[in-house]
Amino acid sequence: MDILDPRINDYLADLASVDDEPVLAEMEERAAQNGFPIVGRLCGQVLELLARSIGASRIFEMGSGYGYSAYWFSRAVGPDGEIHLTDMDPENERLALGYLGRAGLDGPINYHVASAVEAFDATTGEFDVVYCDIDKDGYPEAWARAKERIRVGGMFICDNMLWDGRVAGVSEPPNDRRDAWGKIIDGVNRTITADPNFRSLIVPLRDGVIVALRVQ
Repeated sequence: MDILDPRINDYLADLASVDDEPVLAEMEERAAQNGFPIVGRLCGQVLELLARSIGASRIFEMGSGYGYSAYWFSRAVGPDGEIHLTDMDPENERLALGYLGRAGLDGPINYHVASAVEAFDATTGEFDVVYCDIDKDGYPEAWARAKERIRVGGMFICDNMLWDGRVAGVSEPPNDRRDAWGKIIDGVNRTITADPNFRSLIVPLRDGVIVALRVQ
């Protein structure tokens, strides 16, 4: 389902088209040709803006694909930052480092060819941002792992938190797997919202991005 009226989405996309970086366009074309899920330009801009707004320098991505979201985070932290990417496919590591290198954004990148949670557990310290975009049945564990290792003033950001409207029971047609994941995502939304250490909201762009700021 369309979260925004398509005309409004087109207007926002037109504003976002001011960024004419050729590598970014290549990454978007790859996604379109191969049906590969990326956050898209509007959500990418949100990621960069949020990371910049808290002066983020250390970011962990749970689920990175070929580096599209890292493109935006890298612009925020700069070459002196530290971004950890995760994916199980070594081909995505090769693609990500190639794209980000050509864009001059690979300086802060550490790519882990491993499961997101395993790589997170193996990486020590606190983070300014933990970003999650893994298989949806892994969201509860990702949140449980991440929330204690985000600094006060840092953020947990997670994509697909409206899940095509299924969290609210308004999307058709029925689909056993997507409906089951919708219930999982709804549970995570409610858990995050109720956590007294965080203040959160869902940005209703694309498929919904939850932003949870740690306040204590």
